[in-house]
Amino acid sequence: MFNNVGRFDQIVRLLLAQVLLYAGLSVYQDTGLVVGLDIAAALLAFSAAIGFCGIYSLLGINTRPPHDHPPT
Repeated sequence: MFNNVGRFDQIVRLLLAQVLLYAGLSVYQDTGLVVGLDIAAALLAFSAAIGFCGIYSLLGINTRPPHDHPPT
């Protein structure tokens, strides 16, 4: 699997995951949004942790700097 998520993008994804998790667990805890927000937070955190985004792959986007790519 090819890593296509750069360091800045990983940080943004982790911060957004924290915001969504907070919103799901406290702000919207008595609504139906809890599951959706928590799943979105988990997906963002997972993609940041492994450095791969399937949507970026489909669209041909790569936010990883060229010097971070392993030689082919």
